[in-house]
Amino acid sequence: RKGDKLVAIFLHDNFSREFKSSGAWMSEYRSQTKNLAPSVDEVEGVPIVSNNNNLAKGSADTLLSYDDATTCFHEFGHAHHGMLSDATYGRLASTNVLTDFVELPSQLMEHWFGERTVLQEFARHFETGEPVTDELLDKLKAAESFNQGFDTIEYTACALLDMSMHQIDDYSDFDLVEFERKELDRLGMPQGIVMRHRPAHFLHMFATSYYAAGYYVYLWAEVLDADAFAAFKEKGDVFDNEIAEKARKFIYSAGNTESPDELFRQFRGRDPDISFMLRKKGLVQ
Repeated sequence: RKGDKLVAIFLHDNFSREFKSSGAWMSEYRSQTKNLAPSVDEVEGVPIVSNNNNLAKGSADTLLSYDDATTCFHEFGHAHHGMLSDATYGRLASTNVLTDFVELPSQLMEHWFGERTVLQEFARHFETGEPVTDELLDKLKAAESFNQGFDTIEYTACALLDMSMHQIDDYSDFDLVEFERKELDRLGMPQGIVMRHRPAHFLHMFATSYYAAGYYVYLWAEVLDADAFAAFKEKGDVFDNEIAEKARKFIYSAGNTESPDELFRQFRGRDPDISFMLRKKGLVQ
């Protein structure tokens, strides 16, 4: 709610069960819209959003791994994109944005989970209530950049191969194994690293036209989210109200009412800077 006004309805379905789809995702049962007939109650334009996870339910307490909790923040970022939407038309609202931009709200939200103040408040021992120790947080921080070179290359190889495969004009004599070998040779793929997803089981590549040649968007979103979170860091407060209001207006509420590159410029005052992502990964000092 914002004052007395209902802004959104949020539901969450956190635990795995038989026949439930795997993974984690955000769903909308009703998207935000202002395009209502005069006789229709405004509540019909209020978004109904859900987060869906597959957490293993404990017999008493359900404990989350660091990765599980990060996923919860990620999907909650998508949920915010739906709940805070403020567009006139439903077709331009919420997550109906270009693929380049759709992962920014979710990946930006992940940054807050990694903040020491957030972890000390919420990462508590399930029996004693004691907050996570500074020593353990220091170890988590030190391990953030572990294996990032390997991870970045195995991901980027998939993204580049995805784009190359979608540029082929004629598939009549196409040999997938041979194409993979030649493309990785062309890219100079290091022998000690393999693709994260081999082409034959690369679901993004064959899922829908929405994902066609679009696997790169997660890495591009990392450029955007690292740069966007740096705006909070530069203020010296990751909960700065002024920057948070700009994030709400230009990232979480605007939907597809303006082009994403222009929305980012309005938020940050310039084009994205890749250096924040490289520093976050520990690939540059």
